[in-house]
Amino acid sequence: MTKNHGNSIKDDEQYEALRDEGMSKEKAARIANTDRSKAGRRGGKSERYEDWSKESLYDKAREVGIEGRSTMNKGELIRALRR
Repeated sequence: MTKNHGNSIKDDEQYEALRDEGMSKEKAARIANTDRSKAGRRGGKSERYEDWSKESLYDKAREVGIEGRSTMNKGELIRALRR
């Protein structure tokens, strides 16, 4: 039987399942409280990495702290940024 977590959790069943998988209370609550009509939508309207210049990819890699970026080609930068 699913425990009632009060008004702070919208989907108690999903919350319990996520906690059983080992998620933190905060993350499980965030997911369980997500509006289902908006779930799965991607944010931002940035171009795909394939459309970026190598210089822009390099700058982004530097911003996020990817090591070895100076020797990477465009494809390698894209893979590293997606990890």
